[in-house]
Amino acid sequence: MRVMVLGAGGFIGRHVMVALLAAGHDVVGVVRTMADLPAAFPQIRFEQVDLADATDAQDWRALLQGVDCVVNAAGVLRGRQMEAIHVAMPTALYDGAIRAGVRQIILISAISARDDVYTDYARSKCAGEEALRASGLAWTILRPSLVYGDGSYGGTSLIRGMAGLPFVTPLPGDGRFAFTPIHVRDLAQGVVRVCGNPVFYDRTLEPVGPNTYSLRDLLGRYRAWLGFGRTRFLAIPMPLMRGLGRLGDVAGDGPIATNSLVQLVAGNAGDSAAYAKAIGRRPRSLDDALLARPAQVQDRWHARLFFLAPAIKAMLVLLWLVSAWLGLFHAQEETQRVVAGLGMPQGAALPLRVGSSLADIAVAALVVLDRRARWSTMIQIALVVAYTFTISLATPLVWLDPLGPLFKNLPILLLIATHGAIGDRR
Repeated sequence: MRVMVLGAGGFIGRHVMVALLAAGHDVVGVVRTMADLPAAFPQIRFEQVDLADATDAQDWRALLQGVDCVVNAAGVLRGRQMEAIHVAMPTALYDGAIRAGVRQIILISAISARDDVYTDYARSKCAGEEALRASGLAWTILRPSLVYGDGSYGGTSLIRGMAGLPFVTPLPGDGRFAFTPIHVRDLAQGVVRVCGNPVFYDRTLEPVGPNTYSLRDLLGRYRAWLGFGRTRFLAIPMPLMRGLGRLGDVAGDGPIATNSLVQLVAGNAGDSAAYAKAIGRRPRSLDDALLARPAQVQDRWHARLFFLAPAIKAMLVLLWLVSAWLGLFHAQEETQRVVAGLGMPQGAALPLRVGSSLADIAVAALVVLDRRARWSTMIQIALVVAYTFTISLATPLVWLDPLGPLFKNLPILLLIATHGAIGDRR
């Protein structure tokens, strides 16, 4: 069969593609940006589509020619594109699929996407499910619990990050929120079994593992697996957690947001026996998966860096804003010395000072907006190098200042480079 996978570049999407390939299917991956995916998966044909804009059936007709089954693993937890990606785009996709003769649509939703959970994420996910049920196509909806794997993304990254904090492990509320986690490869194998199988047409399944754990249990298991010693919990009152979630909403890509917190509290437990019976196999348990794959140094790095990454980003934004403020209001004499050292007219001091301060503000905004930390990293490095070279040329004795104002640019460059290396969480 030819199977098209939406969200093919994501954590779940990549594993689904690999499992489909291993089962002998012809796979087409739909991604927003190609990046290095064609090189990483040379056996797969990729199509570049911005799903938030693909809300007309005409956008899909050519892409769906010859496709037998579509696996929709695309989704966002927050942002203005949520309605488009969860509802408008799939609705257009279904219209195009009917015209192209697609036999089945598999939607990967979420076990906590329910009518009684009051978030825009849950509402749009439920609306997307209803659109699929009403499409006239053969459909299968998979609503997994927490999905974990050898790597991590989203909720499992947050759990690893919390488990990796030094001294104490923060515990939202009483930590009794339930999960029945499933390994991503078991979820992918479930997709393979469902794909093209009429037994699963017009059915909703909840892919879950064999055991249910509380959040407290999960944090303890992951901390032990990472090798960070005994878990000392610090209970965080839920009002404070909700406040942190709102801060994450404002930041746009912080580690905690209101939606993720509400979905966590909503409950993510499922019926293990029902899923194993439906799919014909028993997924591995979390304990077995952790035992079979011991933590490596990279896992410990990731856990330690999870909360450091947004902290570094915030510090860089603050650095550029403070630099702009100092340049505008407190650097008249320093700018005059630079202008004199470069042999420029004194009238150039004010535009140089104002211009550099405005550039600093623009860079701070770019760091906030550049979610993959690509362009912002290159521009920050270029600007710091330019500032350092210019000041060194104009006033070389500054390097002998005991406070090291220029020497400090060297660790700042390393901090910028570090953020560039870890800033992309995809």
